[in-house]
Amino acid sequence: MPTLIGPAQTRGGRATMTRGVLFVHSCPRAISPHLEWGLAQIFGHAVSLTWTHQPVMPGTVRTEYSWEAPCGTGARLTSALNGFKGLRFEVTEDPARHSEGERYSFTPDLGLFRATVGSNGDIVVSEDRLRNAMATAAAAGANVTDRLEELLGTAWDEELEPFRYAGDGAPIRYLHRVG
Repeated sequence: MPTLIGPAQTRGGRATMTRGVLFVHSCPRAISPHLEWGLAQIFGHAVSLTWTHQPVMPGTVRTEYSWEAPCGTGARLTSALNGFKGLRFEVTEDPARHSEGERYSFTPDLGLFRATVGSNGDIVVSEDRLRNAMATAAAAGANVTDRLEELLGTAWDEELEPFRYAGDGAPIRYLHRVG
C-alpha cells in the first residue's frame, strides 16, 4: 500500500473539517477493489464505491466519491492514489476556515498537478509563481502564455476532459462525518 502523507490540520486540538470530491476517471477493473481498501485506510472505515464503465478507455471503470473529512485529506488521497498504476484521477478539497482549497490532477502521461483553489473554485496563482513564470519565459525567449498554462494545469484539463464527459450522469456516493 502506498505511504500516506501528513496529519490533519488541527485548531485547538480539533481537526478543521472540509469537503471534497474524488473523481477516478479511469481505473483498471482489477485495481478497483485495492483502491477501495486504500480509501478505507484513509477514512477509517470500509468504503464501497459504485463503479461504472469508462467508455473512453475500454477495460477501465470510473467512480466519483464526495467526502467530508479533516483538512489535508485531499493530499492524503492523492498520495495514496499516486501509488496505483494506470489511474487517471482528480481530487478536490474545498477551502476551510483556516485552510486554502486544493485541486490535484493525475494522468499516467503527465504525472501530478497541484493547484491552490480559491473560495469561488478558481485556481489561485501566487505573485511569486507569476514572477517566476515571467522571468523563466524571458530568460528562455519563450512565450509567457505557455508558462501560465503550465501553472493553470491546462495540459491536465485537456487530457482529462474526454474522461470527465464520459462520466455525465454517473452516480456519486456521499460520505458525512468522518475523521
